[in-house]
Amino acid sequence: MDAGGSAGFDGGVWAGLLAEVARSGRRLRREELESLREYGDQAAEDGRALAELVDERLAVTGRVWEGQPVDAASMAALRAALAALAAGHGRAYRERLRREEAGRREFVADLLSSRSDLGRLAEHAERFGLNLACAHVVAVAEGDGYDVEDPSVRALERQLLGRFGEQEILLAVKHGRLVCIVPSAPGEAAAIEAFAALIPGRRVVVGRPHSGPGGVVHSYEEARSALEQAVQLDLPGPLLRAADLLVLPVLLRDRGALAELVRGVLGPLRTARGGARPLLETLTAYADSRYVSAEAARRLGLSVRALAYRVAHVVRLTGLDPDDPLQRYTLETAVFGARLLGWPEHDQPTEG
Repeated sequence: MDAGGSAGFDGGVWAGLLAEVARSGRRLRREELESLREYGDQAAEDGRALAELVDERLAVTGRVWEGQPVDAASMAALRAALAALAAGHGRAYRERLRREEAGRREFVADLLSSRSDLGRLAEHAERFGLNLACAHVVAVAEGDGYDVEDPSVRALERQLLGRFGEQEILLAVKHGRLVCIVPSAPGEAAAIEAFAALIPGRRVVVGRPHSGPGGVVHSYEEARSALEQAVQLDLPGPLLRAADLLVLPVLLRDRGALAELVRGVLGPLRTARGGARPLLETLTAYADSRYVSAEAARRLGLSVRALAYRVAHVVRLTGLDPDDPLQRYTLETAVFGARLLGWPEHDQPTEG
């Protein structure tokens, strides 16, 4: 019996096919099965659920076979017909998912690019439930080699969406780094903290909130730049905010002046036994510990007495006391500068 083509596989055609198969006891032909697959494919494209299709077909089957003996051949034909319908529906569904994922990747790539058409971005954002008129923050995770198809990335995304799905969170991969886009709203901090907690051992930097179609890329660029500086300076993580690191670009705008500051303040440390590095590490740990001697000593693996000796040695060599608020600021700035310039591994901090 002619299946009537995929477009015509309605209840009447289905009923006629089953009645004819029941009378003849034959199997479904190849072209009939293909028509069923095409019908399932088209139904999926039209947004119809597979359960709805199967339920309709079973209802028609029940009416056609009501009061009649149903033999094994008829049941086999029914199973084959439903399997073909489901195969076509599944094929179209998977293809639709692939198209949606490709579109999502393209959208996220445009969202994180400074060269994108902002008007086009705003139009496409609605498809993904993103309101670009609102402010967003972007978190970038340290590391490379991430791929959006990586099962671990997919698992992380499912966990985030499972907890914060109502917040329109987007997870992406840019240049091998994980990127998390979150609306700047109540719950933002919890979502960012959860993102960082799901990738332990990775430093995460959060950009400032910005609104409008270009706000996402602005926050992303801030976070990316701050992350690179945090890695260079080996700043303690796991979660840092670009707003707290704004002083770093300021320091780097005049590398010559920064080099002079480092040379003038920290240069005498090179005369210490063992060189400047141990004393620089002491100053860094002391600052990171908020100038609590016991905590700084613990971080360095020293006794409090040994730490005090090192701090006193810094005071003797530089003439600056980290326990004095004004002198502390000068030392902290110089230590930051040394880390930015890679001093003292280089003989002299120079411009460029």
